[in-house]
Amino acid sequence: KSWSPGRARHINASRRACLVARFGFIYAQERFDAETLLRTYISDVEMVQRIIYTAAVESFYAAKMAYWKFKIHVKEALSLRHSGPESLEDAVLDYIVCHKDEYDVHGSVKEVIRSMNINPKISFPPEIDFIVLSTLIQELCCLAFSMQTLIPPLDVAFGIDGELFNESKYYRSPDSDFTAAFVAYHVWPALVEDGVVIVKGEVVTKR
Repeated sequence: KSWSPGRARHINASRRACLVARFGFIYAQERFDAETLLRTYISDVEMVQRIIYTAAVESFYAAKMAYWKFKIHVKEALSLRHSGPESLEDAVLDYIVCHKDEYDVHGSVKEVIRSMNINPKISFPPEIDFIVLSTLIQELCCLAFSMQTLIPPLDVAFGIDGELFNESKYYRSPDSDFTAAFVAYHVWPALVEDGVVIVKGEVVTKR
């Protein structure tokens, strides 16, 4: 196939737009579905929202780690036979984009659930397990993995309870205290590109 920097940039922009839209759809629909499911087991809305936020953040972390390992493996394999016209780094990226199905997403889902099980801020009733969120986690892991193939890659912003509310980074949930200056907890992470927020997250602010 023909390859050029211009073509690569166009494809990158198209994939970026699709992946950002997918992030928005997961927030609007699949997060809501997961919340509805959890509320059949847990009456505490704050705990439900904390669980889903944690699942989102952990999914991005697990997918980024998996991408890093996968990239090293591909680079080692391609370096033995690579010969232009694009650089080895571009060839590696091209291979990963075309072979995303080789990503062991189920391994990442297990990693996410393992991390959630030892997170002190969230808990489940003993009769159920975080595995009920497997569908949402798998979707997020696949999305996060694909977002690592963009130039620059996309990631979720780091959030911490008690941080100062930043309206360029977050929306307030409807049940927030709109006069409160600090974040009580996070509902959904912001999406960032090179440290700049491109999709706002959601938080609850309280005094």
